[in-house]
Amino acid sequence: MRSENLGSVTQTVSEKLNIRLSTQPPHPLAQLATEEIHSARDIVRHARSTALSVVFRTITLEEPAKATLIPFLAAEHSGRLTPRTERPPRLARVLYDVILPDKSLDFCDSLVNIATGQEISYEVVDKKFHSPMNADEIALFPKVAMASPIFKAALAELSLPENINIVIDPWMYGGWENPEENSPYYMQGLVYARDPKTNNPDSNHYAFPLPLIPVMDMKTSQIVRVDRLATGGRNDGHDYQTGPKEALAHCKASEYIPELVEGGLRQDLKPLNIIQPYGPSFTVTDNSLVEWQKWRFRVGFNPREGATIHDLCYDGRNVLYRLSFSEMSVPYGDPRAPFHRKQAFDFGDGGAGRAANNLELGCDCLGLIKYFDAVMNDTTGTGVVSKNVICMHEEDDGILWKHTNYRTSRAVVTRNRKLIIQFIITLANYEYIFAYHFDQAGGIMIETRATGVVSTVPIDPGKTSPWGNVVSPGVLAQNHQHLFCVRIDPAIDGHKNTVIQEESHPLPYTPELNPYGNGYEVRQTILEKSCGVNAAPQNGRIFKIVNPNVRNPISGRPVGYKLVPSPTQLTLAHPDSVMAKRMGYANHHIWVTKHMDGKFWAAGQFTNQSSVECGGVKDMAEREDDIDNEDIVVWHTFGLTHNPRIEDFPVMPVEIHRIDLKPADFFSRNPAIDVPSSKNLASKLHNVGGFVNGFIAEIPQKPDVEHRTLSTNDEVPKSVRKCCV
Repeated sequence: MRSENLGSVTQTVSEKLNIRLSTQPPHPLAQLATEEIHSARDIVRHARSTALSVVFRTITLEEPAKATLIPFLAAEHSGRLTPRTERPPRLARVLYDVILPDKSLDFCDSLVNIATGQEISYEVVDKKFHSPMNADEIALFPKVAMASPIFKAALAELSLPENINIVIDPWMYGGWENPEENSPYYMQGLVYARDPKTNNPDSNHYAFPLPLIPVMDMKTSQIVRVDRLATGGRNDGHDYQTGPKEALAHCKASEYIPELVEGGLRQDLKPLNIIQPYGPSFTVTDNSLVEWQKWRFRVGFNPREGATIHDLCYDGRNVLYRLSFSEMSVPYGDPRAPFHRKQAFDFGDGGAGRAANNLELGCDCLGLIKYFDAVMNDTTGTGVVSKNVICMHEEDDGILWKHTNYRTSRAVVTRNRKLIIQFIITLANYEYIFAYHFDQAGGIMIETRATGVVSTVPIDPGKTSPWGNVVSPGVLAQNHQHLFCVRIDPAIDGHKNTVIQEESHPLPYTPELNPYGNGYEVRQTILEKSCGVNAAPQNGRIFKIVNPNVRNPISGRPVGYKLVPSPTQLTLAHPDSVMAKRMGYANHHIWVTKHMDGKFWAAGQFTNQSSVECGGVKDMAEREDDIDNEDIVVWHTFGLTHNPRIEDFPVMPVEIHRIDLKPADFFSRNPAIDVPSSKNLASKLHNVGGFVNGFIAEIPQKPDVEHRTLSTNDEVPKSVRKCCV
């Protein structure tokens, strides 16, 4: 890997002057604007002027070094920020391919200063790494395959109907077996057909899988081979060429688009509307700064991680510096070749942000919605605006807190209002819904939802398989896992934090210590060196992220937040397998590492066709850095072992996983004790056998919050319910 240091990130006098004279400079965490993407592109083109061509992969903001950004954020929080305040340099990270005069290709990585037009650093990436896939390659693959003589010959062997339309899902090639080799850049495709009876372009082609996988050399744009699939069952699963001569004769349509659903749609579902007559409780500034119910943070977006959360504060106190989804690997558990390579790294191999949906009002998000756009680039380096990739809305989530004084029968109850930041990605067959939830009690919830269509392969008629489930005639949905990793960069009342592993254990049953046998103790272990540890629900294991330098004035304990890990199954691939070595982050539920600028990726920066995780969280932990009272990062691996059900087809209902970060001695009381317990006047009584009473509710002229100041001796206004007095 050769690299050059072509400059310094230190600002020049001219650059500082330009920034200070700017009346509305972009925030250091703001996405690159279209013009900035074009400037970064032009800097790289000029630097590589001898190349035949440059193909741009990603042009994205290089987030400022933490040591540079923290003083700026402190000035912003204190209200001392002006247009003349010195700002971190505006940098862009550019990944691109260079086609050289001899037709060879270099995958390159440049860091450029947009304001000065300077290339700060330039690196030709080691040949054992490959670039993330782009949209042009995904679009090209089916065209090349359908024009390939060897693929056409393979299709001819299957005795398909004459009117058949072939559909190909391009896939990353998967792990390369020999980590010492410089592997060619390949892509593979899973092959299906449309329902020949309808030939509808929206029909569910996953119900018609074909036993072929073409493999394409991305440098030459040629199909180099076609892998045949084993289609047997329990007794002949490892045998090949066991399938029927007519490959689709035993398959049957299984549709999800409304007009093709067998039996039609339900007709008895009535509308459920979300109405906010006074508007939302949040405000948005600069299209990124969100303020809601004492929370304050910035929403970011990049092509790899999708939506990110920055500079998260509650009531003026720092909580998190950065929060993001770092990686997701989907390894398949079918041991037959070529499925040992069927493994996706959906963030590193292609980019979750690039796969983000353009969300629709009233479908993906309900209520009063704020949308955020993203600016990304195409392969020419041209900035492209992707509309509505993030939605933000408020949601009622049941009761937040309640207590009834049984002596007086007075009840006080408050509703749990949440603010939700959400984005949705489509990756060929699967959809993933990622969300950050913020509540009024200082809590943070991180949520993933998996839906879409399970990845299918063919199986012979009448057979079953130990490596998946038959979800439709001739259709095997293979067993697999979804292994997510969330990156949490804490700033609990400052940037020097510690992680405490806490467990609860029964006390010894002794006359002196525990004479009645009911006692238990809390055991705490400070994690001192970077490491990976696991959940232990049998011991009630949690992890407290604390600031040992700040004590709670009442409990005397260090202020902190607790992370309750999701004790889901970790990787099932053998530790010596290429599949397992590529996702070392999936060996532990919790990792704690020392912060390093630019280290965002749990499986390493380059995952596409990797043989082993390189530069990921496993490597970071193995440095054994000091992490007690240091600037640290906490990573949480969790996921879903998905052994498909018939009910997962043709489209699976959502599988939900949630992680909670809750304040632990961070506040001096319940921080939501001041949330009003107003009555919702839009709620109406339903008459059994009839219509809803007062179906159209009157909109109150002002919120009912007066009950807080009333006593039993006061005159009660008609607008206030008596149960609140």
